[in-house]
Amino acid sequence: MMFAIFRAGIHIPVPGVDASVIESLFTSGNLFGLLDLFAGGALSKFSIFAMSITPYINASIIMQLLQSVVPQFEAWSKDGEDGRKKIAKVTRYGTVVLGFVQAAGMAFALRANNALVNNDFLSVFVVAIILTAGTCLLMWIGEQITAYGIGNGISLIIFAGIVARLPDGLETIYQYIQNGTINMFQAFLFAVIALAMIAVVVAVTQGQRRIPIQYAKRVVGRKMYGGHSTFLPLKVNQAGVIPIIFASSVLMFPVTIAQFIDNEYVHKIADLFTWGTPLQTALYALLIFIFTYFYTAISINITDMADNMKKYGGFIPGIRAGKPTADYVDNVMTKITLAGAVFLAVVAIIPNFLGSITGVQGVYFGGTALLIVVGVALDTMQQIESLMVTRHYKGFVK
Repeated sequence: MMFAIFRAGIHIPVPGVDASVIESLFTSGNLFGLLDLFAGGALSKFSIFAMSITPYINASIIMQLLQSVVPQFEAWSKDGEDGRKKIAKVTRYGTVVLGFVQAAGMAFALRANNALVNNDFLSVFVVAIILTAGTCLLMWIGEQITAYGIGNGISLIIFAGIVARLPDGLETIYQYIQNGTINMFQAFLFAVIALAMIAVVVAVTQGQRRIPIQYAKRVVGRKMYGGHSTFLPLKVNQAGVIPIIFASSVLMFPVTIAQFIDNEYVHKIADLFTWGTPLQTALYALLIFIFTYFYTAISINITDMADNMKKYGGFIPGIRAGKPTADYVDNVMTKITLAGAVFLAVVAIIPNFLGSITGVQGVYFGGTALLIVVGVALDTMQQIESLMVTRHYKGFVK
């Protein structure tokens, strides 16, 4: 039912907006097309869900970063369920603030491009309010799915938006074949590369480096604890899709700013950062590499991990507990993060070459969307599996 409401809202346009001007903006470049993919087509229609759930994602990322800087937020993150509720409440308020700022920026951009029927301040304010309300409604829908459904609601909304564009992509390829723009071999090559990318993304997403851990036996009262072996799973792609989102946001900034400045030299500089240019591709890969290490470093507190292991009598065979354990885990994490960073960079820039290799233009098949779809699908499948196993069924995957 929540998905039905989401898809219905995609087709409800924001009042007072000239649809023909919006359409011309989307035919002028790949920037808006990429954003429209995550919005499930809502941005090109400029519907009430045009901003999608992006402000909530930004607010969540900012809160996660602040937890390692602000002592109060860090204390909340360690305070169990009550702390998580407080963080979620602040994230909601942050979503409203960021959503209104983004909506106001979009409304003023529409005004500058003469996309509003009335260019007075009241029309701009109404558009900003409607867009912010749409994002807040999507946030509520996502929370309802998380609370009463299966899986993470916010992730599933993004997943549904991306998957909903799949039929349009297949139709475009079919039309290319019918018109003779591409031949069957090129379509087959596109399918093979797409399937290979999906297989690699699944393998790396589930890839782990398992460090063995041994727990010493200890007596508490009349009971003996410990004496068992386990492992510490370190994911190859610990940062997930966040580095790609960060890098995309940074590189989109010059192009976006240039749209509001009527200067020839500014536009020439912005052209260098246009999607698919050699400079943009090189900077894109470099930024993804840097952000992968940055986000991995702030998302895993290796020192606390080693201290907790020592506290409960755990140790890595051949490594002393405490600081030597932290240094060893940090060294291993640095090495496997290198593989994860290279993987993210390659997956992200492949779409820049996919069109020229296969001849299939106008069909976005990129790393960001693929990582989100595969990650959400695997996570939801695992939750369904665990849910069915707890109810004594055979399971979702044999």
